[in-house]
Amino acid sequence: MNNLFIEYPKCSTCQKAKKWLEANKIVFEDRHIVVNNPTKEELQKWIKESGKEIKKWFNTSGLKYKELNLKERVQNMTEAEKIEVLASDGMLVKRPILISDKGVLIGFKEEEWKKLLLFNKS
Repeated sequence: MNNLFIEYPKCSTCQKAKKWLEANKIVFEDRHIVVNNPTKEELQKWIKESGKEIKKWFNTSGLKYKELNLKERVQNMTEAEKIEVLASDGMLVKRPILISDKGVLIGFKEEEWKKLLLFNKS
């Protein structure tokens, strides 16, 4: 099984999620979201697979989001424009992101992660 864990190492939620993965002996590939930001193609695929609306993919508590006044701007953007913005800077993307062959999760809600990774063991 391939698990891709996309994180910003200084993010406390990401650190918590990473510790949880390690404690549960879940093998994953680690990717720094700023150094290696998700591409438009990856985002399109993952957003679809996550089943979450695109606005949930924005890091609304981030400084960059606030600086760019995205709360107002996002409402009038097309889906393609939103993906373009997300692909432009890893700090705008909600994290951590877990890409697994069982599904895609954004943010760290332990119950969701347990359900996907532990209760779904094949």
